[in-house]
Amino acid sequence: MHNREPVLSLLSSPLLWFTSLSLSPRRLMDSSPMAETDASAAPPSVSAPSSSSQKENLAPLTSRIAELKESKADLLGRIQGLKKDLQDWRSKLDTQVKTYREELTDLKKTLIVEVEQLKSEFQELRNTLQQQQDDVANSLNNLTMKETPEVDATDKEENK
Repeated sequence: MHNREPVLSLLSSPLLWFTSLSLSPRRLMDSSPMAETDASAAPPSVSAPSSSSQKENLAPLTSRIAELKESKADLLGRIQGLKKDLQDWRSKLDTQVKTYREELTDLKKTLIVEVEQLKSEFQELRNTLQQQQDDVANSLNNLTMKETPEVDATDKEENK
């Protein structure tokens, strides 16, 4: 035998009785304790609301459900739009990062080449300066040697 307690509690609340999706009013009538004893008996003593009061009770609920569905659709649309915007933003950001990395790589290569050129130029300058120093030193030595015999000869003449 089935437990009839939930059915009886549904019958005691008119709003639950009419809004129940799993149990229609007909099924409630068929599953009532009176239906087991006498099928031709009158419906339970709980007074059912009239169809006009039923419509009055359901109208605000129906409009509220419609509002909620519309709001849900709007929110889902906004979420989809935000997801698309985020995806577009990420794509643009990834593109910019890739571009900047390529530019930095090119700049780094250019910088390395320029530094190597400067090193080479400085080494050439060092070599040139060293050569010039050597030339000046040799010239001074040569001058000193040429002047030294003349000085020696003049010193000898003066000593006599």
